[in-house]
Order: sequence, then structure tokens, then C-alpha cells
Amino acid sequence: MTTAPPLTLDDVRDAAARIKGAVHRTPVVRSRTLDALVGAEVFLKCENFQRMGAFKFRGAYHAASRLAPEQRARGIAAYSSGNHAQAVALVARELGTTAVIVMPEDAPRAKRAATEGYGAEVVTYDRYSGDRVAIAGALAAERGLTLIPPYEHPHIMAGQGTAALELLEEAGELDALVVPVGGGGLMAGSATAAKGLRSGIRMIGVEPEAGDDTRRSLAAGRRVAVPVPRTIADGQALEIPGELTFSVNRRLVDEIALVSDDEIRAAMRFAFERLKIVLEPSGATPLAVLLSGRAGRLPRRVGLILSGGNIDAERFARLCGAGQ
Repeated sequence: MTTAPPLTLDDVRDAAARIKGAVHRTPVVRSRTLDALVGAEVFLKCENFQRMGAFKFRGAYHAASRLAPEQRARGIAAYSSGNHAQAVALVARELGTTAVIVMPEDAPRAKRAATEGYGAEVVTYDRYSGDRVAIAGALAAERGLTLIPPYEHPHIMAGQGTAALELLEEAGELDALVVPVGGGGLMAGSATAAKGLRSGIRMIGVEPEAGDDTRRSLAAGRRVAVPVPRTIADGQALEIPGELTFSVNRRLVDEIALVSDDEIRAAMRFAFERLKIVLEPSGATPLAVLLSGRAGRLPRRVGLILSGGNIDAERFARLCGAGQ
């Protein structure tokens, strides 16, 4: 008996139709300088220009928009280190409901401020000792809220995959697609869309060196946990891939490349100085892979999903300033 995949190209296409008009169709940027440096034609999908500054708005809006009216009326809950938090907070405001978000105490200040600015209630926890899933689940049950997870849901994955769908529609056939991997929702949706349109495309995931849980999991053929990563790429500081996302990614991801914090900083500086684009650390990891040569010899046409740009000026200067 063959088990149907949890996500299909048609699911991503359906999500694209459902969220059309609510999300931005973000630009695809080219750079001759970058092409010359890496020896390939590079297409940058700039999700840093998405509403609330990251791709997360796609999945959050798609999932919330599919809730029954009575669920929406009671309110929604989420757990997140920052971008999903902001996305759910903004979605709740857009759909006329309320949101409670569980965030780590050390989440970037700008991300917490934006989450509260959209009207959400923030409940904090210690990411190194607390279980955010359990905390958020208990809170949702107590208050009668619907929990919208950051990646472990087919509607979330389908929504995130619309970024890759748009990139492929605009850029045409690509030989490889480079995607940052945290919990795995963006990669699962992107790989489903990309492989569904072109089975031979090379799917390259990117993780920080300190948090290579997906790389280890793919090598082992099962989910493997690592210690909570200490990395500037806070959006990818996870201990273990999602169960549902890993079931997709183990079939569709061709390889995982790792980047150091210094390589991420260099990519952030390059994007700012040469491309005039502001990226947060996690959003810069695909660019870091190309600039550092960590992906090896590149094929002719390569797409990158720059997943977000939520970083305040003080932290950006601290990470990318002279001497760093």
C-alpha cells in the first residue's frame, strides 16, 4: 500500500490561489557582480520584502484563512523565535482576531517589539530549558485557542512553498534551488513545488554549522537532535527537524550545506553593500553558501530564497560592522 505524500504541487498551487492579494509577490533580483563571483546565473527571491519582513506570512495567512469562523473568533496561538510570531500576530490583526505568542526570552528585540506592535500578547520562556511546544499547547488548551505551528502543518508548508512557485514562474527553469532550513517548512514547500515542476532540480538546504540537525538527520535516515544551537542565525536555532517536514525533506532534499557565523556576516555585508538589500542572519545563509563556495561547483542557473530581513539597525551594525 502506497502512502500519499503529505504535500503535493497541487497543494502549493491551491495555497497560492488562496493567499493571492493578501501576500506580496516579492521581487526576484539579479546581480552581474554576484554572477561573476560565483560563476552562475543567480536569481534571488527577496522574501525580506514580504509583509512583516519574511516568508512566514505566507504559511501563517494560508493556515489561518482556512480556519472555521468559530475557531478564528476564539483566537489563535503560536510559538516562534521571531518571524512566525510576527506573521501570526499580523495575520490575526488582518483577520480580525487575537493572538497569543510564546517567544524565547532572548528573541531579537525588534522581533518581539514588532509582534507586540501588531497587537499580539507575548508569553516568554527560556529556550535552553523550556519546551515551547508544550508551553504553547497548554496555553492554547487553557484558553480555547487554535494553535498555528511554525512548520509542522500541511497548510503552513504549502503556503511557504508559494515563494518557490513564484520564483520558478518568473525565473523559468532552474538547475538548483538553495533554501535555508530551520524547522523545515520552507524547504518542504519549496522542494515540493520545485521537484513537482522539474524533477531534476537540485535542492540544497542551508544550516548554520552550530545547528546541523537536518544534515545529521538526512544522513541517519531518521530525525536526530542536537543541542540547542548558539548561532547568530536565530531563525534556524532548532534542535531537531519537524516530523512532518522531515518526511517530505528526506525524499526531496539532495544535500545540506553548512555555513559559519562569520560567513553569514560576510553575506549580510555583501547584500547590504553590493545589492542594497538588508538581510537578517537566517535570510543570508543561502547567499553565504554561494559566496563561501560551500555548495561546490554550481550549475548554470541557481535560485536562492532570501527568507527574511527582520533585524534592527543596532544588531545589524554590531554583526556587520568593521572588525567583525
